[in-house]
Amino acid sequence: MSGSFSLGGILNGILQLFLFALLGRLILDYVRMFSQNWRPRGIMLYIAEFIYGVTDPVMKVARKFIPPLRLGSVSIDLSFIIVFISVQILSKATNLIP
Repeated sequence: MSGSFSLGGILNGILQLFLFALLGRLILDYVRMFSQNWRPRGIMLYIAEFIYGVTDPVMKVARKFIPPLRLGSVSIDLSFIIVFISVQILSKATNLIP
């Protein structure tokens, strides 16, 4: 029975869960952007709090170093894209860890 876990596998799983949290954050942000009166209630409130609680620390650090791209009166937050791509690259890199 080969029931041993590798460090790379555990890190990859954690990064994949964080990636799903980022996708959840993206969905919540779009819902709030298109329906400004929407507020999560019930179980959705707990899910939203968990998602923002997990992703906010990383996003705040990224926003300190990656300023938004200004295009006239529009501002594009590139930090989300950079964090998303970085997590995917790190996830692939964990496959090299035995």
